Amino acid sequence: MTKAFRFGVVAPLMSDVAAWREKVRRVADCGYSTLLVPDFPMTQPAPAAMLATVAAITDLRVGSWVYATPFRAAWQTAWEAHSLTRLTEGRFEMGIGTGRPGIEEEVRGYGMPEAPSPGKRLDDIRETVRRLREYDGTEVHTPVAMAVYGPKARALAAEIADTVTFVLGPQSRGEVEKLARDFRAQTDLTGRDVELALAVPVIGDTVAAHMAGPGTDPAEWRAADAVTVLPEDPAAAIDEIQRRREEIGFSYFVIGADWAERFAPVVAELAGR
Repeated sequence: MTKAFRFGVVAPLMSDVAAWREKVRRVADCGYSTLLVPDFPMTQPAPAAMLATVAAITDLRVGSWVYATPFRAAWQTAWEAHSLTRLTEGRFEMGIGTGRPGIEEEVRGYGMPEAPSPGKRLDDIRETVRRLREYDGTEVHTPVAMAVYGPKARALAAEIADTVTFVLGPQSRGEVEKLARDFRAQTDLTGRDVELALAVPVIGDTVAAHMAGPGTDPAEWRAADAVTVLPEDPAAAIDEIQRRREEIGFSYFVIGADWAERFAPVVAELAGR
């Protein structure tokens, strides 16, 4: 079934704390459903502290976008997620993935043991979610959003995730349509109705912080007809967003904080529809 639209904002702390809190409040006033923070150790406060702050000063849902499994033991991530669910009274969504390109070097830079293999990282995600369900018990359900790339990650997400976002760059619309079709076939087998999320790091010529790699070329992505790009004009963006739900199935759209206020008319028109 077609899911209603909702919209999230990735808001890393890249200013003084007071300015960031004010930006968070403006995002809440614009009607977005979820405030998300990335997992970039040592470049900003820890995700849990940031998300607890957001939940205390707004009524937004909050989420990690996304926890990188190499940075924490499975029990630790699960305990932190469960704690956030309790402290936010059910407004937390745990985003989790195997880690961005180059994370092996990051792990070494923090003096940690070598990053586990990609297969072990998927095992860690499964174990994290298993422990989270154990901690939540029967009365609570912390939603899990998985960022997935390869076929094994997609298969796992079809089993355990509530929301899935494909790790995309300049892939064409046709490539993404096939990804979504194949994933829906997997969820048909598991009998689960999983929400499809689309992270949109590029709007016009602007690349959102912590949502795409440093070499991202907006012109190249537009030329490839990448779904990870939206036009600057809100009316054109509304048309594109509706098209992407109709043709591919995306209903949850995530953008960078710098565009949140300018895209408020998009949210006002589409959220909940």
